[in-house]
Amino acid sequence: MKKVAVFGKPGSGKSKVSKALASATGIKLHQLDSIVYKPDGELVERELFDKAHERILNSENWIIDGFGPISSFNERLKAADTLIYIDLPYFVSYWFVTKRLIKGLFSKPEGWPEGSSVLKGTLESYKILKLCPKFWNDDFLSKLQGSNVNKNVYIVKNVAELNNLVAQLIK
Repeated sequence: MKKVAVFGKPGSGKSKVSKALASATGIKLHQLDSIVYKPDGELVERELFDKAHERILNSENWIIDGFGPISSFNERLKAADTLIYIDLPYFVSYWFVTKRLIKGLFSKPEGWPEGSSVLKGTLESYKILKLCPKFWNDDFLSKLQGSNVNKNVYIVKNVAELNNLVAQLIK
């Protein structure tokens, strides 16, 4: 396990898994939100994102948490030796996004882009969650399972599996 892509819907626990994995392995964690957004919460220019993303992919080892532009996502899937797809039920993702908002009223969520509004980010997460069934669906899952025979693929379907994966990664 040297190059790990962690992905799924907003509020699925990607950061929890990524942080546990980075802590357990010593592999550097790259949270895409910190590459996609400027400190004020606005999107970085695509060219700057692409250069930063390519630099990470070309490094010896990495953990990348997030989705980003579809072309970069596909590049990560090809480059990674380990894929962790967190596919929790939608009501759980909505709850986790809401919980992050409530906590964010009192302190900035860990890993949250500096200067970004938690409220604005939450509204964006709700908007993305509404669109997710068009992408995160059985067709995507079938492609993921079928096209990655030489990779370690973990598919997390519920909170118990998420917690078990984190516990395994910490050991």
